[in-house]
Amino acid sequence: MTKSAGMRDVAQLAGVSVGTVSNVLNRPDAVSPGTRARVQAAIAELGFVRSESARLLRAGSSQVLALLALDLADPFFVGVLRGAEQAARAADLGVLVMDSASSAATEATHLVMLAQQRVRGVLVTPADVSGATLAEFGRARIPYVLVDRDIPGGTGCRVLVDDVAGGAMAVAHLIAAGHRRIAYVPGPLELPQYRDRLEGARLAVAEAAEAAEAAGAADRGVELVLLPGARADVAAGRDAAARMLGLGERPTGVFCGNDLIALGVLQGLFAAGVTVPGDVAIVGYDDAEVAAAAVVPLSSIRRPATRVGQAAAELLVEESGAAAGEHVHRELVFQPELVVRASSLGSVSAAAVPTNAVPTNAAPTNTAPATAAPAVPTPPVPSARNPDS
Repeated sequence: MTKSAGMRDVAQLAGVSVGTVSNVLNRPDAVSPGTRARVQAAIAELGFVRSESARLLRAGSSQVLALLALDLADPFFVGVLRGAEQAARAADLGVLVMDSASSAATEATHLVMLAQQRVRGVLVTPADVSGATLAEFGRARIPYVLVDRDIPGGTGCRVLVDDVAGGAMAVAHLIAAGHRRIAYVPGPLELPQYRDRLEGARLAVAEAAEAAEAAGAADRGVELVLLPGARADVAAGRDAAARMLGLGERPTGVFCGNDLIALGVLQGLFAAGVTVPGDVAIVGYDDAEVAAAAVVPLSSIRRPATRVGQAAAELLVEESGAAAGEHVHRELVFQPELVVRASSLGSVSAAAVPTNAVPTNAAPTNTAPATAAPAVPTPPVPSARNPDS
């Protein structure tokens, strides 16, 4: 491989000093027009490209933010990246993307590399939920913002989504439609997001029981059936559908930890001749593009991924920028919302769709696709607080 030209090569060809080449690049007005023209001609002839990273490192700054995602196969992080890039462009910065693939070891390796590269700051969804890896990274004095996950002892900025509220919303929707045996199919329960959604699901079940008791209803029971899996992809959803079909009493409603799982459940039920929502209703999570595009469009809990990424990057730019000394760490919490599509329309008890849902027109069963696009609500406004207070 041919070695790229450096400043010494330019200086030699132009017959000037390296310092003169540096002046042409950084302070051209300090160089006479004739000398400047010779240096510029040498640059063009050699194809010299200045090392912007080296210049910025010498100056103690960088124009690059990093996004260390938990799983780039998850559509949520694609939305986070989109929002982060919008905020970065507004600040004349770029975004370097890495994927930990939910591995604490991979995350640690990537963070060491980012510290060595002296990036301006890092947006990170921690794979190491203990916080030890980020605590070690903190010694590099590079700011970071937690995205969609908190860690023990975390003191920096964080941008989260209220997944407890999202889980409660999904199961309350199924209960309102008359379902009394509901399956929850999460991703790995080691991940806090899936545990939070389970907590919300259980809260909805408990609230339904309390409401039934207060009304003196004879039937107060709603059963939540947990069908955990080791992955959070379409294959995991198909596996969960097979396990669900093998139960003695099949649930009539399914809440899935994300839309990929929900799509797999839909495929598994479809292959077994089970209609959706006629026999089983499904609600997913994230409201990824695959949700609306499924053969039976999936109801889903919408998380504002783009706004999460944008808000997180804005906090990082602020903390790492000229106003860093005035920066106050903040926690922003976005609220999710229910988007109702064909997969959960119709009801066991002819109950109405909850008023806090965003309904869409769609086909009633898995025998015909829908044509209408989902309604787009006003972007949610996050709550904010100082995590250090």
